Amino acid sequence: MRRKDREVSDNMEIVSIIKSCKVCRLGMWDGNEVYVVPLNFGYLFKDDRLVLYFHSAGEGRKLDLLRQAKSVCFELDCNHELIEGEKACSFGFRFSSIIGTGTVSFLTNETDKAAALSRLMLHQTGHAFSFSPEMARSVTVFQVTSEHFSCKQHL
Repeated sequence: MRRKDREVSDNMEIVSIIKSCKVCRLGMWDGNEVYVVPLNFGYLFKDDRLVLYFHSAGEGRKLDLLRQAKSVCFELDCNHELIEGEKACSFGFRFSSIIGTGTVSFLTNETDKAAALSRLMLHQTGHAFSFSPEMARSVTVFQVTSEHFSCKQHL
């Protein structure tokens, strides 16, 4: 990371930033160009490993690319605020962000899918939900597991 003064390495601070972010941008390579999609997510952060959980319809470009992918890139950002200045070059922007790479895996077991969907809903709404096997079967659920990410903020 070029700006070491903005690097966040404390796990408690990283979790606080993740909690503040509600959208994850997931980047995939199709062989010719990058395809990026914004997605709501849930997460688990343990032992310096970040697992992001997503749900989706059962088909489409995103899933086609994810099924081929060995690795994806992701980005989270939040805590945005303009820093005003007298001149154009003295303006700035406050933010917190996490950028990383990870491997994709699809959850097929209904119990695992329901647990991932519960994490997603807890993160997005602050409320715990349970999912029946039928509900879990109705969506595609995948996760991105990352041990390689960086976190920074300019507050």
